[in-house]
Amino acid sequence: MANHARVASLADNINRTTRSISYPKKDGKPVYTSEFFGENVFSLHQIAKALPKPAYASFLKQMRGRQALDKATADAIAHAVRIWAMDRGATHFTHWFQPQTGTTAEKHDAFLSLKSSFSPNGEEVTAIDAFSGSQLLQAEPDASSFPSGGMRTTFEARGYTVWDTTSPMFIQEGPHGTSVLYIPSVFISYNGDALDEKTVLLRSTSAISKAASELLNLIDPVPVGAQPKVSHVFTTLGTEQEYFLIDRSLYSLRPDLKHTGRTLVGNLPPKHQQMDDHYFGRVPSKVMATMSEAELELFRLGVPIKTRHNEVAPQQFECAPIFEEASLAVDHNLLTMDVLSKVAHKNKLKVLFHEKPFKGVNGSGKHCNWSMSTDRGENLLDPTVKPETNYRFLLVLVSVLHAVQSHGGLLRTSIASSSNEHRLGACEAPPMIISAFLGEHLTEVLNSIEEGRPIKNFSVPEIQSIKLGGTVLDVKVASLPSISRDLTDRNRTSPFAFTGNKFEFRAVGSKQSPAFPVTILNAAVASAMQDVTAALRTQMGDKPYPSDADKVAVIKKFIASTKAIRFEGDGYSDAWIQEAEKRGLPNIKTSPEAFEQLLNPTHSNMLTKLGIFTQSELQSRHLILQERYSKDLLVEANTLSTLLASQILPSAFEYRGSLAQNVAALKAISEQDAAPELEALKALTPAVTALQAGIAKLDKAIHDMHQVGDDPVAEAKFACAHLLPALNDARAAADKLESLTADKFYPIPHYSELLWF
Repeated sequence: MANHARVASLADNINRTTRSISYPKKDGKPVYTSEFFGENVFSLHQIAKALPKPAYASFLKQMRGRQALDKATADAIAHAVRIWAMDRGATHFTHWFQPQTGTTAEKHDAFLSLKSSFSPNGEEVTAIDAFSGSQLLQAEPDASSFPSGGMRTTFEARGYTVWDTTSPMFIQEGPHGTSVLYIPSVFISYNGDALDEKTVLLRSTSAISKAASELLNLIDPVPVGAQPKVSHVFTTLGTEQEYFLIDRSLYSLRPDLKHTGRTLVGNLPPKHQQMDDHYFGRVPSKVMATMSEAELELFRLGVPIKTRHNEVAPQQFECAPIFEEASLAVDHNLLTMDVLSKVAHKNKLKVLFHEKPFKGVNGSGKHCNWSMSTDRGENLLDPTVKPETNYRFLLVLVSVLHAVQSHGGLLRTSIASSSNEHRLGACEAPPMIISAFLGEHLTEVLNSIEEGRPIKNFSVPEIQSIKLGGTVLDVKVASLPSISRDLTDRNRTSPFAFTGNKFEFRAVGSKQSPAFPVTILNAAVASAMQDVTAALRTQMGDKPYPSDADKVAVIKKFIASTKAIRFEGDGYSDAWIQEAEKRGLPNIKTSPEAFEQLLNPTHSNMLTKLGIFTQSELQSRHLILQERYSKDLLVEANTLSTLLASQILPSAFEYRGSLAQNVAALKAISEQDAAPELEALKALTPAVTALQAGIAKLDKAIHDMHQVGDDPVAEAKFACAHLLPALNDARAAADKLESLTADKFYPIPHYSELLWF
């Protein structure tokens, strides 16, 4: 019977015991999380303990970009980290980097080395453990084997990974009780071109620091000769990671999930998410065990995971960390995804990060909560009690709005992929039109400044300042305390929403690294801040610093110029699409269209002027994105064609044969007795025929795709225009056939089995 493996997997799932691990204890009592948090991280504290004070001071200067790291200091750090790691079971080290594949890469090298000594008796070889400063600083992977957009070829393959000193080294569990030392790194070509996600992210953080510091020091000057109040600004990031967890044995029976990360066929079960009872519901015990074990590992790695809960769809969950500096937060998000995958495997589960693994239920995103902070710990997006007179906040706010207004198309590029296309604009995720939501109160602040009038109050009919710290909400239950109500509501339909003291970039896909979207956002805001600073200098004229009137004038100017990008309504509605068109906002519906924005002179000139990308790096990334898109769809098409031809159709043929035999046997008794089976057979036949036609159309699209030629842009456009519709048509026919096929003949797990356990 076709469903033997499926039935066996379901039985194993039911009978399997939940994995148990030991939580850290000391003297029989649980250890507080804070006591073992970061124990597997070689932190600045560890470096300070291991290095002489002059060497440590030299390292801090290098880390802050003020001098190069000398060989003596590098050797000292390498020796110290080797001892630290080997004391914790490390046998190997690796440069851990982020190529343009959407994931991380690593190659392990042993600390073991051989030392030769020579005597009259000949050469004597001794095994030693060694790790030099040069090994710490850089390694050499084959750059031609990673996406490079033509920058590297087989005969020009050299590339380098270089230690990112701003991100701490750490150890992760290896096989047989050993561990591996991980060295966070950037990845560049022989010519110094960025081949990864981290290099451009670091460049963007430097650009926004410079632009923001210039703006802040202009509006808050110090006496001549004194140190400026702000010398560094960094972006902060908190990533809300959504994902699905399903049974691994059932996953192994779905070729589409294994090869593409999403189901290419399947119908919704009678009950899915329509009851709204999964969100924040009780977490299943197997999932809770997996979450808890992953958190334990992440705490040891210094990842500040804070939140866990059920999401909207069945078997969908979310975890979220405390905010960190953006580059470190990206590293930690990728670590979180890696640890979740490993721990899920140990618990015989499979984690799915695809944006839309199941048709008909909510997909997954990675909401990037972004802000800026000074080196004194001041959040630049904190409105404070009186935002209408907090000119620093307002100048930063209009800078962000100006960035979205000027480079919304580029922000759309940063979240474009074949997988995220299934989610964006699907009434579960932000639309493909990039807009910004501020909320009723901040909108009133901006409108009142633009119109030169007092601010309305929303609780009493008299004029007074708005207090963004929140109002008191009376729940009219005597036994409950009064609660604080935020003065900004939450708009889940907005791709870029202000949420109290940060912006939430909600359109980012769950599978992608947050590095590229944050890089583009940083770049756009840095450029916008330069524009705001230039406008202030023009407005102030020959004065040594701008007056409050100068600041208000500039704020007014940018409030007016960014009005089109601000939208407070329902981003899912058709009315917004029509309104956005009137406002002149781009509605970029497909990923190949979005990728072209990288080469748009408005965006490319900004990125190259800031030094975040070179023109060749932009052209390379453009080709990589287009090629990945077409390859993703081609893999899906080939997978679906094989699945339909080798499993779904044969199971339908088997079921038809069984029905035909039953009809023949029953007809021997009477025509009337065979009527029900004959009716089922008649319904099945056109569905089988339709599926065969769908497979033929899909196979033709695959064939025609190979005739396009070696042109990534043309291939991506063809895949979007022809492969994608053929995939959808073949799926529709297969899903119809699934609904008509008897369960015992159906070869792969149904949604009802994948989404509930």
